[in-house]
Amino acid sequence: MLPSEEKIVALPQLLTKVEEWRAQGQKIVFTNGCFDIVHVGHVDYLERARLLGDKLVVGLNTDQSVSRIKGPSRPLQDEMSRIRVMASFWFTDAIVLFDQETPRELIQAIGPDVLVKGDDYAIENIVGHDIVQARGGAVETIPLVKGYSTSQVVNKILGDQHS
Repeated sequence: MLPSEEKIVALPQLLTKVEEWRAQGQKIVFTNGCFDIVHVGHVDYLERARLLGDKLVVGLNTDQSVSRIKGPSRPLQDEMSRIRVMASFWFTDAIVLFDQETPRELIQAIGPDVLVKGDDYAIENIVGHDIVQARGGAVETIPLVKGYSTSQVVNKILGDQHS
């Protein structure tokens, strides 16, 4: 097994890891997303998220949940491709798939010290903010790199094909 593959975990394995990290005094950061076509905006966001603590856990939407959220033409890459890419980054410590519309159940189970989303969200609209804050954790937003979104990348690719 490649080192990056060891970061891909099911929820029971993740909860064991989180327990171990906590016992070592590590601060757990959590974020989530589809990460369909990874671009510089994702890399910047995830690296900044990781710097808010000692371990970064990423909840990755399954293919089915991406389709429910983004529409039938998405995801462009299957969940195994997306999860391997996410696991390859130095700043991700664990990646877990979730099939729900939101990561609320995952956040409840993990109980991160820091919950992170992009600054396109108001803190009170971030799913799980109440859970994290009730435990004494922090909810943070990170400024997004302007001009980068998966939709913009897709549109550029499609636009370039037609010229």
